[in-house]
Amino acid sequence: MESTAIVVEDVMTRRVVALRTGAAFKDIVKTMREWRVSAFPVLDADGRVVGVVSEADLLAKEEFREADPDRNGQARPPVGISRADAVTAAELMTAPAVTVAPDASLAHAARVMARHQVKRLPVVGHDGTLKGIVSRSDLLKVFLRDDADIAEEVRRDVVARLFGTHAAAVRIEVHDGVVTLTGRVRETALVPVAARLARAVAGVVDVRCALSGPPRHPDLDPDLPDAERTRMS
Repeated sequence: MESTAIVVEDVMTRRVVALRTGAAFKDIVKTMREWRVSAFPVLDADGRVVGVVSEADLLAKEEFREADPDRNGQARPPVGISRADAVTAAELMTAPAVTVAPDASLAHAARVMARHQVKRLPVVGHDGTLKGIVSRSDLLKVFLRDDADIAEEVRRDVVARLFGTHAAAVRIEVHDGVVTLTGRVRETALVPVAARLARAVAGVVDVRCALSGPPRHPDLDPDLPDAERTRMS
């Protein structure tokens, strides 16, 4: 059975309020208040995302209301001037918009948010049209996944594939998203691989890997020290 990785499309909000480029300043403020959101994607006539209008963009009108230079004697920044005089979404918006694809991984979306210091991303198709929006809280939904589901996926897509017929020797426990792997395996070189793959399973908070190699038989390996006897001596 193939693994089904959770991607942006699985957690995004599909019902999105968007603005047209000609939306007026006051209408934007009213819409923000009505929908209780702090930013909207802006669409062109073909429904493609061309920018984003946020509360920060709107506040420039208040910040740069006075026409006089600031107290340091410097003129208003050009960007501040244009935003302060703006009256439509096209003039107010930050462009180009920072977006993400529906099939992007949650990790990729999180990195984009962190890099650009934004709280949400418009989700766009290959043609640039709006498909939804994903927020920080949406990305965190994956950590609400049931422990039993996580354990089943780790068993099926990590342990069974790596250790094959010896997979039954691996015990998997999941508590509050923390995966614990215990038992003995023949291929000890695969132990760090198992830990890394388990950590990549959606909803996993952490992995505690206590897998070890098969028990030694001193009578069959006379040239090797007996680990148990060495500890006792």
